[in-house]
Amino acid sequence: MAGHSQFKNIMHRKGRQDAVKSKIFSKLAREITVAAKMGVPDPAMNPRLRLAIQNARAESMPKDNIQRAINKATGGDAENYDEVRYEGYGPGGIALIVEALTDNRNRTASNVRAAFTKAGGALGETGSVSFLWDRVGEIYYPAKAADADKVMEAAIDAGADDAQSDEDGHTILCAFESVGEVSKALETALGEAESVKIIWKPQNNVPVDEERAQSLMKLVNTLEDDDDVQNVYANFEVDEATLARLSAA
Repeated sequence: MAGHSQFKNIMHRKGRQDAVKSKIFSKLAREITVAAKMGVPDPAMNPRLRLAIQNARAESMPKDNIQRAINKATGGDAENYDEVRYEGYGPGGIALIVEALTDNRNRTASNVRAAFTKAGGALGETGSVSFLWDRVGEIYYPAKAADADKVMEAAIDAGADDAQSDEDGHTILCAFESVGEVSKALETALGEAESVKIIWKPQNNVPVDEERAQSLMKLVNTLEDDDDVQNVYANFEVDEATLARLSAA
């Protein structure tokens, strides 16, 4: 299991997601506002907005919050957010990609650089680590959507590249250029997905021990706590025994 998804798994087991629900809603609302402002404020005509709303619903974001975020994009006082990607290395030379939506590039860059430095890592130039990843579409269904065989069959028929199933759910990967058509085909076969995202998928993961995993998780945690940061990706992995201990800690 990759570092990013493992980290999410651990935080979920610890109940961290509930503790930071308002922060999650804030990040989701920012993405909805940006998507609505970049295109038309109608999800039927704006694929990015449609995905943003779908992902907000997956986190049980109230309809009123979603509508306010859309309305904010059409108001005269809407902030202008820039999409920025930061790249660097964390403890042990583990590569990280940080995606942000910010109305103040200097503030965000300073905060991200400080987090890397405090963790013993270093922020690099754009492109310094992204060559280690592939940009792909990720479509997620809960386990109850169907069994693994049906999901695999639907994924193949939809033109996806891969489908992975475990006790928690099903993750389907496809070329990011075709995420719209693949997710639409899957919706016909399996119903609406829980989330549809464009992600950075590491080409190879680097195994780390428990101590290094804790340091990396602390760095990812610090980055994700920043209001401007939308997503953090890291190319590390830990074995199941270590994962179990970290989850129980």
